[in-house]
Amino acid sequence: MKALNPHCFGLAVGLMLFAVAPARFCAAQSADATDIGSRRELFVDGALVERLTGKAELRLQQPQAKGIVMVHDAPWEGSGTGYHSVFRDEKLYRMYYSAWQLKVTPGMVNTGEHPLFCCYAESKDGINWTKPELGLHEFRGSKANNIVFVSEKVGKAMSEPGEPSVFKDENPAAARDARYKAILPANYPPVDKRRALLAFKSPDGLHWSPMSDSPIITDGAFDSQNLAFWDSTRNEYRAYWRYFTGGFIDENYWKPEGHRAIRTATSKDFLHWEKQADLAYVDSPSEQLYTSQVKPYHRASHLLIGFPTRYIERGWSDSMRALPEREHREWRAQASKPSERFGVAITEGLFMASRDGVNFKRWNEAFLRPGIEREGTWAYGNQYIGWQVVETESALEGAPHELSLYATESYWTGNSSVLRRYTLRLDGFVSVYAPMSGGELVSKPLRFQGRKLALNFATSAAGSIQVEIQDMAGHAIPGFAFADCPPLFGDTVERVVTWHEGRNLSGLSGQPVRLRILLKDADVYAFQFID
Repeated sequence: MKALNPHCFGLAVGLMLFAVAPARFCAAQSADATDIGSRRELFVDGALVERLTGKAELRLQQPQAKGIVMVHDAPWEGSGTGYHSVFRDEKLYRMYYSAWQLKVTPGMVNTGEHPLFCCYAESKDGINWTKPELGLHEFRGSKANNIVFVSEKVGKAMSEPGEPSVFKDENPAAARDARYKAILPANYPPVDKRRALLAFKSPDGLHWSPMSDSPIITDGAFDSQNLAFWDSTRNEYRAYWRYFTGGFIDENYWKPEGHRAIRTATSKDFLHWEKQADLAYVDSPSEQLYTSQVKPYHRASHLLIGFPTRYIERGWSDSMRALPEREHREWRAQASKPSERFGVAITEGLFMASRDGVNFKRWNEAFLRPGIEREGTWAYGNQYIGWQVVETESALEGAPHELSLYATESYWTGNSSVLRRYTLRLDGFVSVYAPMSGGELVSKPLRFQGRKLALNFATSAAGSIQVEIQDMAGHAIPGFAFADCPPLFGDTVERVVTWHEGRNLSGLSGQPVRLRILLKDADVYAFQFID
């Protein structure tokens, strides 16, 4: 038998290895494929994006300002009114909020005109709101008001209704007298500088009682809207509250060098909390954050979305002096010397998203900017986004529903504050965008269940979108290449992608694949595999 040439042998081995390596590589990638089933996926965190090429990018969207939906001008409300909780309860929209008057005079901020209250409003459409006379609590000799919480003694603590969070408990095991839950901060011994969180329950959202005589969480600052909710995806309650990273100087006071931050924990019964953790952010600097406003997104409950408030002190400058209501700004600065922060601080809304409740993709650019300069804007306390978004009808006849969110204006000036509504398309927080010159997105490996692929997208009249489905080696699967996909164009929250010959995806269901999306003057906001 003729001996094999050593060089030929090496070449043969190399060819064999070349053939085997992709198979091993594909097997490894297959094991790492994310199983998304038939759930809706948004591009809010980039978790499923392998790469973007050409001019494609993930673009944060901004909500559109609509009208003022509420003026907080009742005698028991005022210029310090805020921290709204908003949710849809079957055919009714409910809103709970802090009611407070802050009177600003030269060098002084007076907070003692009336106690802190929590008030209630409701709506049939999320746009037109009323303040019903509840007859529950007396104010200046009358119960003709919408006050739903007042300060009360609970065990050793005194509740404060000034930073309320209220929600309807979707836990199927929730007791009938606890269908609605709330957490309120409280002054907690030994002195009032130490605070805690108390839990309350209600059968109807109006009549409330404490769930326990003891605070549920004591390790925190709690000087903001602290919240909790039932997470149906993970079958647990989750809480988020205000924390200072510097910790305590002693048992009563926080270290001044600490940053305003957010902490979270989980619970099975709403009373006993564990697994405390400070939120971590991907590619975001350390910033001062007031609220968190985290909750599962109702159209994709595995995604937790939040609207934290960014607090920034810009100091005195020509631009600061040119902002609206300079006199009030100077008065507030005098009242907070030596820092002058009440006059030189500005707040705005951010957007963030998470898949585990602790690690968040926080977009560094503003989600809700202070807006065009006018009275009641560009000040400390403005653009606090309420907790959280709700689905409402569009003002355009025949258009699909949209998302409504609500933010404060006119904080700390005059005798009232206002609440403005903003809108966003369904799923429209972040899009994959490319200009007419084009761009592509390639997804990470994923598995799905379904026969069809639906997109939430918008194009120009000349723009287009095409989708290719690839195997793990990056090759187009026969019948599902770009050449097989007629370009999509339009503006819709759900359109099924088609390929030539009417091919459906049932043969690929459960198999690891990649999506490759080609965009020209187009945005894609979400995708979902459906039957």
